[in-house]
Amino acid sequence: MEKKTIATNNAPAAIGPYSQAIEANGMLFLSGMLPIDPATGEIVPGGITEQTNQIFANIRAVLAAADAGMGHIVKTTVFLEDMSHFGGMNEVYGAQFTGTFPARSAFAVKSLPKNALVEIEVIAVKQTV
Repeated sequence: MEKKTIATNNAPAAIGPYSQAIEANGMLFLSGMLPIDPATGEIVPGGITEQTNQIFANIRAVLAAADAGMGHIVKTTVFLEDMSHFGGMNEVYGAQFTGTFPARSAFAVKSLPKNALVEIEVIAVKQTV
């Protein structure tokens, strides 16, 4: 198996012992993305809409570092601080994709790092494996 670390300064640096993403045999596994502005290292101000938009900017940056894009995403997992944020997240989420939507799971969790309202992880495929 060929395994490659994907990293970019255009997305927040990992805040622990993990990688922004790993590419293995044409598949990309993006760590959970928080709504952190990579320029400031802080959670973006605002609510669920602003946070979800920032997460997708971060996802796009990491995918670009791996020569991939939103159309390569096959699965997402959404973690919400509270299910009351689902509607706002879902509205932003739906606008991110054209054509076929990826498979998705969404969960409410007790809390998220840095008190974020949402975190999203992604699996993408660059080539047939």
